[in-house]
Amino acid sequence: MRCRLLLSSAPPERAESIGRHLVEQGVAACVSLLPGARSIYPWKGKVEQADESLLLIKSAAEVGVIESALRAVHPYELPELIAVDIQSGLAAYLDWVAAHSRGVPPAD
Repeated sequence: MRCRLLLSSAPPERAESIGRHLVEQGVAACVSLLPGARSIYPWKGKVEQADESLLLIKSAAEVGVIESALRAVHPYELPELIAVDIQSGLAAYLDWVAAHSRGVPPAD
């Protein structure tokens, strides 16, 4: 199963709940939150800036499944979601990611 690293940014006060939602829904094995990002971008004819947290999402779920779960809880009209296929890494870790992010909520 192919593992991916996905990047998304969110308001700092919402980042943890978004990450928790992705893990609880079984679409991410782990979401690491990096606070202190500042994004500068054009939006609706103006240059904007926002303080954000960067979410590093580790998953083997299909990107469309992750996108649906992200959009369900993300406050942005157009949330960032960039997927990078993982070419190599610690095999045991990637196996763990695959086992915990198949797009199905984990059983208790």
